[in-house]
Amino acid sequence: MATAGRGGRTVTGANSREGTAKSTVNEQISQAVLSTSNLLHLMQQSSPSRMLELMPRAISSLDAHIDNGLQSVPHLKTVIQLLENMESSQLSSLSQARLSRAESQQAHQHPEVGSPP
Repeated sequence: MATAGRGGRTVTGANSREGTAKSTVNEQISQAVLSTSNLLHLMQQSSPSRMLELMPRAISSLDAHIDNGLQSVPHLKTVIQLLENMESSQLSSLSQARLSRAESQQAHQHPEVGSPP
């Protein structure tokens, strides 16, 4: 069911895309943090010679995460565009609110000519 946002715009589709993009990015960030944490944990527990044995696997794992991140660039572009649109909309709303408030204050300070006191 579509709902009307400010200005009567339909927001369900945008919210759905935004939620999907945010979820994808959040999942990828979580995976990268977990992988880094696991790597640090292994490094702390390993002897230097064991570390050298683990390095190829660690490098391969990090490389796979980087490749996965690069494949998700279109999702990141979508998130960036959504964030820019949200920021623009919020700035526009703030600007309109300030303009309305300024016009209201000006009207109270300078009553129109010809109106009764």
